Amino acid sequence: MKVETFDSRQCLLGEGPLWHPLRQQLYWFDILGRCLRSKTGDHLQEWTFGEHVSAGGWVDTDRLLIASETRLMLFDLETGESTHCEALESETPATRSNDGCADPHGGFWISTMGKAAEAGLGAIYRYFDGQVKRLFSDLTIPNAICFAKDGRTAYFTDSPSRKIFAQDLDQTGWPVGQPRILIDLSSQKGLPDGATVDATGHLWVAMWGSASVLRISPDGIAGERVSYPASQVTCPAFGGADMRTLFVTSASEGTKKRDMADGQVFAAPASVSGLTDPSVRISGF
Repeated sequence: MKVETFDSRQCLLGEGPLWHPLRQQLYWFDILGRCLRSKTGDHLQEWTFGEHVSAGGWVDTDRLLIASETRLMLFDLETGESTHCEALESETPATRSNDGCADPHGGFWISTMGKAAEAGLGAIYRYFDGQVKRLFSDLTIPNAICFAKDGRTAYFTDSPSRKIFAQDLDQTGWPVGQPRILIDLSSQKGLPDGATVDATGHLWVAMWGSASVLRISPDGIAGERVSYPASQVTCPAFGGADMRTLFVTSASEGTKKRDMADGQVFAAPASVSGLTDPSVRISGF
């Protein structure tokens, strides 16, 4: 892949890239910068919030469901107005939202973690039919939330464990049984961070600290590795008119030299096409 800079604006902690299929536009977050960003051609956009924001899913042409450190909100891209949906650990000031995305059933999975990455403060929730339900707890840095095309398997990691887990789902997208280890990445450089799934069922996982994204087969075999000019890559997302562009966010927080590449968003032509993120089903709004 020939990697190019898509947006040179630096994020402290770039995360949550989302390709909006109706607007044909990429959106992403700077968690520590408390903002949502986008770019179309030479047109740059940024919306700031009063708290950390980290991940989202598209609802319709103009609205996103956005996860913040205290809630899930509907955000109007045209007016910039937000509407409260559900609380998310709003009474726990030590935590914030982290990784998340829509599932194929119209739900939205979102993780939380300690603001100082404290062990055991992390959890993963699902928003579905107007309710937020906790699925997993006692985690540290939950990441890599993504789904198989048929909606019967969810993937996630607790980054310090270096393991990616697969979780069977029922016909409505709820977990069935216990998660199993898909792959142990202890022998690989870097920590697994955000992830996405391509049209062939392979996972693309950003490896924090390794300046690379790793492709993993649905049976847990590590394969192609793509290098990036930023050491702290955070999350990939497929997009573009043919879903064959791989976008990757990165972070500048904690880098020694604050190299200009750290924190930027990158794009590269992919060897395979990606899956279009499903919409989030919202009731009553």
